[in-house]
Amino acid sequence: MKDGGILAYVRASAGLLDIPLDEGRARRVAGHLARTAAMAALLEDAALGVEDEPAALYCPAPFPAGTEQP
Repeated sequence: MKDGGILAYVRASAGLLDIPLDEGRARRVAGHLARTAAMAALLEDAALGVEDEPAALYCPAPFPAGTEQP
């Protein structure tokens, strides 16, 4: 997405969500979103295999004794 498209997206999203954004803040939000998109693009280009994904290894710890949920 080009910078103008990102700024238009930020303005439209803020309008739909009824979030007041002045022009300076909208540009700053668009800048942060553009950086996030650039970082995501770098990650998408990285050659990662299934074994590189730690989420598959996650196992939550059980609740400590005496703190069971109702």
